[in-house]
Parts: sequence; structure tokens; C-alpha cells
Amino acid sequence: MPTQPDTQPTPETGATSTTASANTTERPTGNWWSRLRQSQRENVQILAIALVLAIVIRLFVAEPRYIPSDSMDPTLLVGDRLVVEKVSYRLHEPQPGDIVVFEPPQQFEQQFGFLPDKAFIKRVIATAGDVIEVKNGRVYRNNQPLNEPYIAEPLAYQMRPVEVPPGHVFVMGDNRNNSNDSHVWGFLPEQNIIGRAVFRFFPFERIGGLESATSVITNIANPTDAITQTADSASTRQ
Repeated sequence: MPTQPDTQPTPETGATSTTASANTTERPTGNWWSRLRQSQRENVQILAIALVLAIVIRLFVAEPRYIPSDSMDPTLLVGDRLVVEKVSYRLHEPQPGDIVVFEPPQQFEQQFGFLPDKAFIKRVIATAGDVIEVKNGRVYRNNQPLNEPYIAEPLAYQMRPVEVPPGHVFVMGDNRNNSNDSHVWGFLPEQNIIGRAVFRFFPFERIGGLESATSVITNIANPTDAITQTADSASTRQ
């Protein structure tokens, strides 16, 4: 009896070949979607980490601020963008000459109606225990006139001597005659200070660090020299 040729495919063999071919075609598609989903998960994780870091940095390390008024002219002009760091005052007290950003104290809110979420920027002139007075167009600290080459012009008002209480500082704008500061509303609690302005990043032509004037805001032994320096400085800026 004749036998079946060995070369003839069986139905089972043909079906198996078709299924294997289909599986081979589907596998790359599944891998592609899996890789895409994994990539999207990684992107979401990276964005979440970046967001958390941004929030932490803004709350505890540094944040950007801009200047809305001319109270710090000529040091800071309207529209300047600054970096305000929040770390240094966790390590030491504010120093005379520091430029600080702060929330308005309670008496400021009551007197002028500013909301507590508004921030202001001024320069620290005196700290706890110092006695501040304004006379003859200059600021006196502990009965000595201060060397302040950064102010816009000599002061056009007088202020009786006052002593800065513990836990407070006395702040003033560099544009002294156009600044709503401690000579108007009183002492600033240190707890209201948000941070210290350290760097101007805009406009680009004025980019650079804001060095503290601690080394400049010193007592002058000879008041006559202070008058000459103030007059010369004012005329140069004009």
C-alpha cells in the first residue's frame, strides 16, 4: 500500500505556523507601548521632583522679587528683579547696611491699610540697642553721623532720638525723602523679615550682586566731612 509523502504539510503544522507569525508581529507593538508608558511615568516623576524642589527652595532658601517703587533709588530702580535669600538670618541677626525684604508690621497695616501679604524692601540702619536720630540732613546712630554714599539726597526732615527695642530693627529707604519707612511707622520686628536681597538678575545691563553696606554705613568722626561727602555724592548722581 502506497505511503503518504513526508513532505506534505499537515493542517496542524500550517495552523501552528500562522499563530507563531501573529505572535511575532504583536510582540514589538506591546514592547513599544510598554516603553512609552514607562517613559511617561519617568517624566511625571521628574516633574514632580522638580516641583517639590522649587517649592522647598522658594519657601526656605531663596525667591525672586521685583521692585515696584522708587523708595530704594538709586540703589534699586523700579522694575529691577532680585534674588532674596532666606538662609543667613537663620544663622545670625540682620546687620546695618543689609537690604531686606519684609512683611509689613501690624502698625503699618493699621496706619496705611496694606494687606499682610504685601512685601516691602528697605535697608537696615540700626539694630536692637542703637539710638537713631535724624538732624541736619543726616542720620545719627548713637550720636554719630553715618557715612551713607548710597542715598539719593540729604534728608529733608528731622526725627527725635529713638532707641531700637530688642527683637527689632530700624529700616529706611535709600531714597530717604520718598520712602515710607521706620521714621514714619516705627520699628520692624525681625520676625517679619522674609530675607536679604543679594543679587539683581534683571535688567541684564545692571546684573550683579548687591553687597551689604555694612562696611560703608559707619560712624564718621568728623561731621564736617560727612556734609562734604553727602553733597558730592548727591551732585554726582544728578
